[in-house]
Amino acid sequence: MNIDNRIKFRHLVCFLEVARQRSFAKAADQVAVSQPAISKTIGELEELLGARLFERSKAGVSLTPAGDTFLRYAGPCVKALRDGVNTLRDHDPQGGLLRIGALSTVESLLLPEAVLRLQREHAAMTVSVVTGSSAHLLAQLKVGELDLVVGRMTDSPEIHGLAFEHLYSEAMTLVVRPGHPLLQGELSDLSRLADYPLVLPLAGTTIRKYADSFFVQWGIPLTAQRLETLSPALSRRYVASSEAIWVAPRDAVRLDIRASELVELKLGIQEPGGSVGICTNVALPLPLAGQWFCSVLREVAEEFAGGD
Repeated sequence: MNIDNRIKFRHLVCFLEVARQRSFAKAADQVAVSQPAISKTIGELEELLGARLFERSKAGVSLTPAGDTFLRYAGPCVKALRDGVNTLRDHDPQGGLLRIGALSTVESLLLPEAVLRLQREHAAMTVSVVTGSSAHLLAQLKVGELDLVVGRMTDSPEIHGLAFEHLYSEAMTLVVRPGHPLLQGELSDLSRLADYPLVLPLAGTTIRKYADSFFVQWGIPLTAQRLETLSPALSRRYVASSEAIWVAPRDAVRLDIRASELVELKLGIQEPGGSVGICTNVALPLPLAGQWFCSVLREVAEEFAGGD
């Protein structure tokens, strides 16, 4: 069956932007057209395909099953065309641009080391890193805006239709500043944790589920005074300047513990870790730069998995 030649590149670009932004207004801003214009373009595409691609509600815009199916093909199609144009304009077989989505669990240790090793081998390589929640990054991966995503994300519903490669399991830990009151003597009464502020991942994120399960498992109430963030830098600074307890992925604080800038609470228990890995779009061949990077990631992850 021939492709309907009435489907234009602008139809695909607008469709992908609405799918990524989950909003017609935000998508219109990104492609520099009016909201009525983008609504008209999506309407034309739906008519040409004979299927409704989006559901509109007060909560925003969501893909229909038909829209989700079309997304698997439209994203790779547009990305392949853009890559082809960029390759012809500036061809460098040893370089190029690699677009990575990184969750907070890997941005402090695993990712910097992997990027350093990659660029030692490929000096002309430009690595663009986007951080955020797993839902946001996986949505970008689906529409071809990212080449791969690294971190904990197996519990995210957005991972459906994508490929995940496990690298290692990472435990959660609780850390405080040196001299914290909880470091005086044995911490036999875990209910004391409820007397101090907490630093937690954002609600609804994969890593937050692990943090919450720890407190539920040991019957510890969550204090009302909390800082909820995915930023390791903000968490680190806040804990160093207060009596707060940071419920953190161990990789995010491993170097701080080694340098004695943070101290791990010895509870005699450990919350099982989630799976840290690489997520890719099965509908889109991984570029050569992405293949190089995955190889380096596996090497670094193998070294880190058994580290202190």
